[in-house]
Amino acid sequence: MAKYLLLKHYRGAPAAVNDVPMAQWTPEEVTAHVQYMQDFAARLEGTGEFVDGQALSPEGTFVRYDGEGRPPVTDGPFAETKDLIAGWMVIDVDTYERALELAGELSAAPGAGGKPIHEWLEVRPFLTAPPTITE
Repeated sequence: MAKYLLLKHYRGAPAAVNDVPMAQWTPEEVTAHVQYMQDFAARLEGTGEFVDGQALSPEGTFVRYDGEGRPPVTDGPFAETKDLIAGWMVIDVDTYERALELAGELSAAPGAGGKPIHEWLEVRPFLTAPPTITE
């Protein structure tokens, strides 16, 4: 089994087919979208492939270390970046192909008008430790 991170973007990914921002959806459309996500996660829990997932607020702050005894440096609350993560899901699957299959299915979550968003999801494998070589 290998873990993969499925990233949903507010911006920074190619435009979705149904590219209406969520802020313009009706309450019913938002509810349908959230329900799809919950049902998807529940199904993967049943197969043992779901690890975790969360939606994220569009607001965030970049922080970095600025030296011993100094407060951290921040850039925000609206850091200037072209990429903004909307949420993520971690899955644990047997193959890369299965990760792609699930990402494709998640991309079909409903959006405006109840139609699938067909959004682009970023699929990132977890970095694994190299094998230990003993002689």
